[in-house]
Amino acid sequence: METLANLESFVRSAELGGFSGAARKLALTPAAVSRNVARLERNLGVRLFHRSTRKLTLTEEGERFLSAIRDNLEGLQSAIASVAGDGGAPAGLLKVSLSPTFGIDHILPLVPAFLEAYPAVRLDWQFDNRQVDLIAEGFDAAIGGGFELSPGIISRPIAPAHIIAVASPAYLKSRSQPVDPSGFADLDGIVMRATRTGRIRHWTMRNAAGNEMSATPRETIVVNDPTAMCRAALLGLGVTLIAVPDVLGHLESGALVRLAPKWYADAGPISIYYGSRTLLPAKTRAFVDFVAEHFKRHRLAEQFAGSLG
Repeated sequence: METLANLESFVRSAELGGFSGAARKLALTPAAVSRNVARLERNLGVRLFHRSTRKLTLTEEGERFLSAIRDNLEGLQSAIASVAGDGGAPAGLLKVSLSPTFGIDHILPLVPAFLEAYPAVRLDWQFDNRQVDLIAEGFDAAIGGGFELSPGIISRPIAPAHIIAVASPAYLKSRSQPVDPSGFADLDGIVMRATRTGRIRHWTMRNAAGNEMSATPRETIVVNDPTAMCRAALLGLGVTLIAVPDVLGHLESGALVRLAPKWYADAGPISIYYGSRTLLPAKTRAFVDFVAEHFKRHRLAEQFAGSLG
């Protein structure tokens, strides 16, 4: 009977296209994963992969075998994780990637309560405006929006990423406030240059009636960070289109004012990303559930919804 290690090494190598990616996922060496797969092939009496110096490719037998065992393997792993999670407290280093403004404003304040509940967990958190590769870079989880899901990664949405237009009262003092996004063209814009593409981000806004309209303020100031956009707006330099969570406190204090309040753009969900088809460590499961429960209990998804006007 095959061991779980041999089967898991095969499935991860197939999903990730190589022994190195599977090794990072399984916390093994590439040589150990290769040996596990070779042992499985020897026991089955068939070749599961075509090997080259660049990549692995499933053979016809390998494709059939992967299709047959993948779901069963996931069920077995889930059962083991459930039993193991009941018997062991979350512990160890928790490596998480977070977008700076959202992470600092809305996730970092949860740390005292989280560490009080799970004192054996240590934190290694990185705040960065980029999509990380959870497997290759060794992250347990990431929080942000717009991640492309690679094999073995799932997302758990916790709130919407709605984009709204804001400006300071000082900037608006001598200007009339636009009633819809068409009026933004007459205002100085603090706009965002996307890190990955190098292009200025443009938004199409919508209202509750389903009407859509382009939102294009003048490109007066260009930055590549939401924190800088918010600070520039607070300094009275113009109007900026930014996610609700990044400016919620300033809206509540009156330091910023929402323009065309019935209009917003939908940038998709803010999600927690983590590994799926593996034995999810207790520390990661505890963190994911803790954050999701906090957002649900405090109804933060509703607070972040620009569609509510």
